[in-house]
Amino acid sequence: MTLTRTVARPDAIAAEIIERTGGEIRLALPLGLGKPVTLVNALTRMAAASPDISLSIVTALTLERPDMSGDMARRFLEPAADRLFGTYPALDYARMLRDGTLPANIEVAEFFMQAGRWLKVPLMQRHYMPANYTHAFERLRDWNPNVVMQLLAPLPDGGFSLSCNTDISSDLIRERRAGEMEFLLVGETNARLPAMDGPEARIAAGEVDLLHDDGPGFDLFSVPKRPVGLTEHAIGLHVARTIRDGGTLQIGIGAIGDAVAHALMLRHAGKAAEVHAVTPFATDGFSESGAFDTGLYAVTEMLVDGILRLFEAGIVRREVDGAAIHAGFFVDCRDFYHRLAALPEADRRRIRMMPVSFTNQLYGDEPAKRAARRDARFVNAAMKATLLGGLVSDVTSGGQEVSGIGGQFNFIEQAFALRGARSVITLPATRTRAGKTGSNIVWSHPHESVPRQYRDVVVTEYGIADLRGRRDEDAVAAMLRITDSRFQGDLLEQAKSAGKISRDFRIPDAWQRNTPETLRDWLGPFDLPDFPFGTDFDDVERQLLPALDHLSEVEGSRTALAGLVLRGLRDGASRDAALARMGLDAPDTMRDRLSAWALRGALARQR
Repeated sequence: MTLTRTVARPDAIAAEIIERTGGEIRLALPLGLGKPVTLVNALTRMAAASPDISLSIVTALTLERPDMSGDMARRFLEPAADRLFGTYPALDYARMLRDGTLPANIEVAEFFMQAGRWLKVPLMQRHYMPANYTHAFERLRDWNPNVVMQLLAPLPDGGFSLSCNTDISSDLIRERRAGEMEFLLVGETNARLPAMDGPEARIAAGEVDLLHDDGPGFDLFSVPKRPVGLTEHAIGLHVARTIRDGGTLQIGIGAIGDAVAHALMLRHAGKAAEVHAVTPFATDGFSESGAFDTGLYAVTEMLVDGILRLFEAGIVRREVDGAAIHAGFFVDCRDFYHRLAALPEADRRRIRMMPVSFTNQLYGDEPAKRAARRDARFVNAAMKATLLGGLVSDVTSGGQEVSGIGGQFNFIEQAFALRGARSVITLPATRTRAGKTGSNIVWSHPHESVPRQYRDVVVTEYGIADLRGRRDEDAVAAMLRITDSRFQGDLLEQAKSAGKISRDFRIPDAWQRNTPETLRDWLGPFDLPDFPFGTDFDDVERQLLPALDHLSEVEGSRTALAGLVLRGLRDGASRDAALARMGLDAPDTMRDRLSAWALRGALARQR
């Protein structure tokens, strides 16, 4: 294939791709933010209009706005969608998959999906590829893409930065440079993308075969901050007790990741000790405390706002080869992008984007990685955990893929391979659906993401369970100790029936205080912030969020909804601003009146 670099409009680039590939296109796209949406849509439209073209796409984490088909979701999100998520353009292939119009000559497969967004789309479920993040590159290489597309940040010298997605792209480009792979490298520039420099993130201008360069580019997708409640704060405070000064850290995105970062900042400022001193829950021997005098080194597949906050606070500062952070990709809120881009050049150089073959595994210069990743704490989330320590992180009991395993297993494996390292798995102890609260700690699950042979540290709001090296009966007891007390009895009986714990075992009285009321008694006096790192939600929206969460929890339960309606009818407080924000201040149909009363009832619960 003779390559000629062309700077052109999207349709012209799409036509040239088709011509150079003969219409048989195997397109590899970065996960998340790194997709060049303008070019992808141009190629998708052209393929959809020409049945003789074959377009096969392998990617992960197609970014979309939340589902707004529900009445309350539409009322809340639609007026604020651009402010919350940015004016990021929709991907045509995702829209076609959802509405059933994707033609037979286009197929899409993902190895990690936006959590929960594709549960009811059979084609995506059938085409999901289960793969650990570090193995995704091998699957791509075997698939042999002939086109790789990437969103690029322009550099002052005329070159480009892979920016948010060195994760797999840098390995693909390295193979191409070595003559091991042959593909068209197609780029779209976006001046809003933070330009991350460094050898793994930089590509020369001449390496891009086809380029769309159109001013500032589209608005980047923004992930709004979710409220950090007492459950998340408790988990974060427990996790903070496991982190050693001078060690290594990895944390994830979302409310629990924010809570962990916030708790570490409280600890560094000397403000966590008084909270820890009065905890009523299990600590299982973990007692790390005090400021981070040496500082932490972060090695993570995903650079998240929590890690950036710790870097800005001087907590993440221990350097390895001149970098305090090594990361594979990022996607976060708009404030994160702005702060990352605004860092002084010297500081931004201390954040080095790398392939996941570096961050997620020890292979390749293993002695240096082992020396660098001392006292590592790899903090990841699960959906459920079994009483024997198995983890469920990506799939329902019915086999529906919720998201993907990503790099979780890679980091757990590292925790067992590195001296002094631990895997810390976090999850809320309960969940509420259709008005019924259930335990996230279960006896068994038909589809475990990580088997119990890799059980290590598990953290709920009710404390820490250290499972590594323990006998099954001891692990069962440790998990019962951090289980919500409403479910301890049934789980204990299942363990006894399976012969995994003594028939004489009884739940100690101290363990039976694992209740939401005890949690409020512990953390309520400390006035912990709902949004420790800010939010794009305004004051009224912040008031509405917990009420809407509760409405979502009781959806499907007529009894629970009727209770909220009755409470709303009796509520005498002024709710004018909240109801007006939802367009329910002057309901003119019975359905809208019921919605308004239910919302008033949910708001009244917050007092």
